[in-house]
This record gives sequence, C-alpha cells and structure tokens, in this order.
Amino acid sequence: MKPSTGRVARPRSRRGTTAPEPIRLPPPRLGGGARVLAALRSRRTTREIAARPLPLRVLSNLLWAACGVNRTDGPFGYPGLTAASASDSQEIEVYVALASGVYRFEPRGHRLVPVTARDLRSLAIGRGQRAMVTDAPVQIVYVADVHKLTHTAGFREPGLLDPAVQRSYYYVDTGMIAGNVYVYAAAAGLACWFHNCDRPALRRALGLGAGRRVLFAQTVGYPQTR
Repeated sequence: MKPSTGRVARPRSRRGTTAPEPIRLPPPRLGGGARVLAALRSRRTTREIAARPLPLRVLSNLLWAACGVNRTDGPFGYPGLTAASASDSQEIEVYVALASGVYRFEPRGHRLVPVTARDLRSLAIGRGQRAMVTDAPVQIVYVADVHKLTHTAGFREPGLLDPAVQRSYYYVDTGMIAGNVYVYAAAAGLACWFHNCDRPALRRALGLGAGRRVLFAQTVGYPQTR
C-alpha cells in the first residue's frame, strides 16, 4: 500500500478475515513546527474535540512523537524511542482506535498493524465520561506488556519482578508517551485529552492475554469550533 497524505479512510478487509489492511504511515516530518517552549506554553487539555478526521500525515507525526524511533543505535541493542522506559523495556504498546478499526502502532516499522475492524472508540472513554466525546477521530489506548519488563535486555534490577514496582514503572512510562502526545498536539494545533477508559471491555474486545494491562487512553483531534 502506497503512503498517502490524505485522510485516514476505512482500509479494505482481507477476504475471510475481520481485520483491515495494515496502514503504512508516511515518514514523519521532523522539520518546522512550533519550538518546544512555545508548544509547552500552548499545552493544555481540551475535551471539546471535532469529529473531523486527521490527515494520515498528521497521524504519522503524532505517533512518531509519541514513541517513534529517533535513533537506530539505542541502548542494549534496541532502536531508541522518543519516550523513555524502565530499563529500556519499551513495555508500553500504543493502540490506535479509529472509525475503521483498532490498530497497534509498530515504532520500528512506523506502521499501524490491524487488530480488529470494530470501531471501539467509545470504549476508550470511561463510562462516566462518554457523553463528553463520542466521535473524536483518534483514541490512543495505552497497554502495558509486563513480559517486556520481566524479560528486558536492559538492566535486570530486582524491582522488575515485583508487581508493585512494575505498576509504578508502566504508569510512569505511559505518562512519558502521553506527555509527548500533548506537546505534539499543542505544536500542531490539535486538541488533546488524557483520561480513563473501559479497561475490562477493551481487554475483551482486543483479545489481550493475561500478561497485558489496559491502562489509560488519550483523545486527539481538531478543536471543536463554536
């Protein structure tokens, strides 16, 4: 599939399967845009988000900013990402819920791998908050893969085997990625909101195994115009 700079459309499904085709993201544009301090000054939570789809180029930049590969020669033999993680475990998986389905972001291939063709954006909002945003174009769902913490190629510190310490690590590491999303959103003039989600429903709908934990979600789109 050739890269496109148009809006994210519903990909064709393979015959005999329920999942859509992978989305090959165009390379992120790393030049230009607001400077970091200006983006930080503009950073804020905006819950009024329009249904207008994000162009594929903007989605590509957003995901690279979140946790994309920024160097091929990172520590411990892994490519380095834009977001830090405990002992370079890179245990936070980014799922992207669109109208066309849910995809898992692969930083190393810079692409979206299909998980399901179902529109699960409503489950990415906590039950008590769904009336606020129902049709925003992008919901980012953060999932921790505990196996990556316990089997990291980085420093094998004892805390990586302690469930309480694991929780502290994957909560902080999620915040690292979410912070990057906030800064990019501010630089690109997007609205952004980090929030709770329907963890049990998402776990079932995504078919996640016992070693994965659904944590939080983040809504991104254009600001609602009045």
